[in-house]
Amino acid sequence: METVSRREFLAAGTLLLSARSYSRILGANDRIQIGQIGCGHRASGHRKMLKMSAETDPNFDLRSVCDLWSVNRERAAEDAQRLFGKRPKTFQYSEEMLADPDLDAVMIGTGDHQHARILAEVVRAGKDCYCEKPLANTLEDAKLARAAVLASKQVVQMGSQWLSCPYQHRVREIIRSGKLGKIVSISQSWNYNGPRWHIPRDENVAALRERDTDWKRWLLGRPDRAFDPRIYFEFRIFKDFSGGITDQWYSHASGLAHFYLDTFIPDDTVSNGGIFAWHDVRENPDTFQSVSTFTKNEVLYTYSTTFGNGYGDHTIIRGTRGTLSSPGGEGSPQWWFVPEPRSLWGSNVVFDLHSSKSRPEPVLLPGRTEVPPIKQDDNLKAHTDNWLACMRSRKTPNGSIETGFAHAIAVIMATRSYREGRKMTWDRRREEILDHPGSGLSTS
Repeated sequence: METVSRREFLAAGTLLLSARSYSRILGANDRIQIGQIGCGHRASGHRKMLKMSAETDPNFDLRSVCDLWSVNRERAAEDAQRLFGKRPKTFQYSEEMLADPDLDAVMIGTGDHQHARILAEVVRAGKDCYCEKPLANTLEDAKLARAAVLASKQVVQMGSQWLSCPYQHRVREIIRSGKLGKIVSISQSWNYNGPRWHIPRDENVAALRERDTDWKRWLLGRPDRAFDPRIYFEFRIFKDFSGGITDQWYSHASGLAHFYLDTFIPDDTVSNGGIFAWHDVRENPDTFQSVSTFTKNEVLYTYSTTFGNGYGDHTIIRGTRGTLSSPGGEGSPQWWFVPEPRSLWGSNVVFDLHSSKSRPEPVLLPGRTEVPPIKQDDNLKAHTDNWLACMRSRKTPNGSIETGFAHAIAVIMATRSYREGRKMTWDRRREEILDHPGSGLSTS
């Protein structure tokens, strides 16, 4: 993470580092030197993804790991040695790691509120980046990160891994083909029964000592407060640092809705919910629902999550001539197409497929005959495969900075609508969030 006192030092070296980064295009046999900033749970998933990607592109090294907490640094270094046979260098502060002229790329796995500013720091230092979602949870940070990336020539992959899932690509192909007719709505419900993101007797919370980390640095611009190891590890349930469901699950969901519709950012969003199941230390809702519209596409988009019941996960994409339905939750590769048998109003028949029954057809990849499972692992090899390939070709990856900016705005709108009890509208021309259309009032 960055400090103001060292930012000028980093900025001064940016041009030199960037020049080095573009002195060559990484070929198939060039070893990409990768570092990690943030070494908690998600970072361990990143290492697993890299290990799987090594099956098809082994020419990279996990060169270094960086985390404010000494215990996380050591755990990550030991895990990297186990996976890759070599112990990486360890750093407490990001600017120290980024000063390494032989480092090519960085994977960010820090807290939700830290992603955007660290991403900006990474690309300014001339490094490619894989940045976990959400890109940001304030409009100011979202714009900061996007501007930094677009001002650079770095390859940036957002950690919205389902954008590289071949089954999600197949769904979009079907929508683009017109097989569903005019898309009118998308609904998602992804659920879980448990006190998500809160572990009453968490070993990490018990082990963390302020002297072993840098609490002021961890806050990274958020309101100052006394050291609290619970917030440090369970930031997702505290409103100063995350929206919880919105930052995490809804960022994936809205990003997929954008992907399916070939569009970015809903025009308006209204949200509701509350803490209905788990009355513990959390400040963010355990039950949440939002409704959005995409005006140009004429599509209604609904999303819901409850942590008090795990039944009924689904994504349903409805068109005038058919439906695509997934009976799984986040990232499910199992999809079914159901045609609409007829469309009529009184005696005015718009179309009739002369079928009394609409039989579901599985959505399969070319050459496949088996229906995929309802669930798949979060650690999707295809996404790091895509990132590695794009670092070599300098092409735009599936999870581009524009997809990250779009899901960030969707997240911010949904969170603010829930907290403020008002509909939020996106002004596309001015790139501002309004409390109602034409109000002239904006929020960040």
